[in-house]
Amino acid sequence: MTEQDSKNMDTLVEVRKIGKRYGNIIALSDVSTTVRAGEVTCVLGDNGAGKSTFIKILAGSHAHTDGELLVDGQERHFSSPREALDAGIATVYQDLAVVPLMPVWRNFFLGSEATKGKGPLKRLDVDFMKKTTKTELAAMGIDLRDVDQPIGTLSGGERQCVAIARAVYFGARVLILDEPTAALGVKQSGVVLKYIAKARDRGLGVVFITHNPHHAHPVGDRFMLLRRGKSLGDFAKADLPMDELVSMMAGGAELEALAHELERSMGADSAVVSELKEDLK
Repeated sequence: MTEQDSKNMDTLVEVRKIGKRYGNIIALSDVSTTVRAGEVTCVLGDNGAGKSTFIKILAGSHAHTDGELLVDGQERHFSSPREALDAGIATVYQDLAVVPLMPVWRNFFLGSEATKGKGPLKRLDVDFMKKTTKTELAAMGIDLRDVDQPIGTLSGGERQCVAIARAVYFGARVLILDEPTAALGVKQSGVVLKYIAKARDRGLGVVFITHNPHHAHPVGDRFMLLRRGKSLGDFAKADLPMDELVSMMAGGAELEALAHELERSMGADSAVVSELKEDLK
């Protein structure tokens, strides 16, 4: 078996020149990338770059109007998030759907509660849900003293990690994470990045949406950059060093042109020009 054949077997999701139009408005155009088992595909871009539209297509919230979406090599057109979930694609959004005052275990099984007994004797299997929650969180490296504590008492990073563990338990093969570190500090961001790596190591294909190249590069295996609804390219980690990724995200060529223009109009000693030049180093 060739290396290419092996990669094709491991490919869970592939998008080919995918796009989304709303009448005459083009929200996304000509975007291609792959999501493979045991890899993290990072989708990077600033606000308005098209990241949300891309997520919604993969998650089944919006149907694509152009290109192809393939799952396990078969072309798909999702008409609802339920269809995407049934195909093994789970999305953890930035604004987590949790009930802060409910215990961790209740949130873990929210909407998919385990029961025991039949007929009028049917009831929640609380012991099973508590034990399973603790076991699954431990498997992801999350050691909670008490799964009865309200999930609202956990840090933002810990809540993200509970959502990741929940998606893994309920059968996700592809995990889409929508800006999971955007509202977190340095330490909590590090916690989330560690659990993203854990999900990858368990064989999931992870799609990590972010605007921060410093969070993406340590855990990413592939990088797809978006700007104004179009792809700037799809790169393997070996082909995109950290400094190049930062430069592309910052619009290095545009900043350089701006620095030259300002230098001509404001003078070489301008503080603004000096600061731009420092950013380009």
